[in-house]
Amino acid sequence: MSQTGFGHVVSTGSTTERSGSTTERSGSTTEKPLETLADDAELDLSNDEATTRVEDTLAKLEAELVGLAPVKRRVREIASLLLVDRARRQFGLASSRPTLHMSFAGGPGTGKTTVALRMAEILHALGYIRTPKVHTVTRDDLVGQFIGHTAPKTKEAIARAAGGVLFIDEAYYLFRPENERDYGQEVIEILLTEMENERGSLVVVFAGYPDRMATFFGANPGLSSRVPHHIGFEDYSHGELVEIADLMVAAENFRFDDEARDAFSAYLTKRMQRPQFSNARSVRNAVERSRLRQARRLVELDRPLTRSDLITLTAQDIYGSSLFAEA
Repeated sequence: MSQTGFGHVVSTGSTTERSGSTTERSGSTTEKPLETLADDAELDLSNDEATTRVEDTLAKLEAELVGLAPVKRRVREIASLLLVDRARRQFGLASSRPTLHMSFAGGPGTGKTTVALRMAEILHALGYIRTPKVHTVTRDDLVGQFIGHTAPKTKEAIARAAGGVLFIDEAYYLFRPENERDYGQEVIEILLTEMENERGSLVVVFAGYPDRMATFFGANPGLSSRVPHHIGFEDYSHGELVEIADLMVAAENFRFDDEARDAFSAYLTKRMQRPQFSNARSVRNAVERSRLRQARRLVELDRPLTRSDLITLTAQDIYGSSLFAEA
């Protein structure tokens, strides 16, 4: 599928499950049993099929995500940890299974879901989960409306994510201390149990705004102790957002002419100062509205259209935004 929700093109044969849906890469396989090596053997990680799959996934992540160097570095570190752990098992070196639950803290449109998808592929390639699927839920998918309703909903979500990754978006909404009768705490208690008991078949990723995630984990120390990997997603810079726009436009077989690209840059300067700016999501929305204005402009030309007409976004298509009208 082509996913541009975060300003990046994803084309892997995966489908995203949102609010009870699942992202799963087709053609998932079961890892072959690891060969046990002699004590004096040497293991070349570069010749390992699993290493190749991990490197391919990391390369895709690098191509898909603009910027986010700290995030990419942390993902590579986790992948390296798991590759070495896998090598140790081949030599019969027993150790506890790494705890893989994670927290992704960042604003909207900063690539959290894209990273979760790629992380699922890495974990699957190395045999830590059975299938590279990401089951995405929010509070509404977990918290019931009456006594006895929350536990079945939460356990159903966990069952659907079993063998893969459970991605809890805006996880801090599970914790509402101002309401003593809120059922969100019941969800947290169930998650605590399942995250420990199902370490071998489930990875949970908590996601949301950085400040709220800090408060959420601070108020739930038992949960925090079970999440060793905290990854921060910074907002994109203006230049990175322009680059993301270029990728989005090219992915849909369009292009900015020179004046249009300058106009889009000016649009972003204004939009970034407005409320509810959502990084690459706002870029995607702006590109789609520019396409609407381009379509109207082309129809109103009332003449035969060329290929160049159909693929080119002009400054007129950008400046038609209401942001410029308000100015």
